[in-house]
Amino acid sequence: MRRFQPFLIGSLILGSALAIGCAEHRYRTYDPYYNDYHTWNTGEDGYYRQWLGERHYNYVEYNRLDKARQREYWEWRHKHNDRDHDRDRDHDRDHDRDRH
Repeated sequence: MRRFQPFLIGSLILGSALAIGCAEHRYRTYDPYYNDYHTWNTGEDGYYRQWLGERHYNYVEYNRLDKARQREYWEWRHKHNDRDHDRDRDHDRDHDRDRH
């Protein structure tokens, strides 16, 4: 049994490291409606969850949505791109500066 302890401890450490490293699932998904690719990461997932919330839809993984809902998401998503997100942040910063 003592001979297997280092192997067991090593396996547990390696397994923990792999689990932590996989905390953010990233993959590229193709948007067939706008003919572009998006990296599905925590940022994209945030937009997706925002879209679900605005429409009062229950959470379903994107890749399990039917084609009509996927199209609806991409149409919404392209109207809410990252630049809009940054512009809102800049607007908030300017607004805070004006109040002080």
